[in-house]
Amino acid sequence: MNKTDSIARRILGWKLNRWDRWFDFENGVFIHESEFQPEHNLDHAMKIVQKLEEFGYHYTTDGVSMVRFNDIQASGDTLPKAIINAAYSIIERHANIHTPNIWNQLC
Repeated sequence: MNKTDSIARRILGWKLNRWDRWFDFENGVFIHESEFQPEHNLDHAMKIVQKLEEFGYHYTTDGVSMVRFNDIQASGDTLPKAIINAAYSIIERHANIHTPNIWNQLC
């Protein structure tokens, strides 16, 4: 599972429907992997930011290559890549915690 797939499933709450697409239950639509490229498209990356803000994370950036969600900071070659790296860091941080409340909040 790559970073984009992990973020789609654990943060956005999308379910893997086939090897190349997810299903977004909130909107009732299928999303093909070619239609969601947050590491290359700032609008797609901002969907992740919006969802994390709904979960209570505060987003700040230097506008170029550094992102912070509360106390989690990450960088990347571009702003979308920095967002992906920070979001994935959130997933990694909570991967070892086995409380349903955290996964209910993130999914």
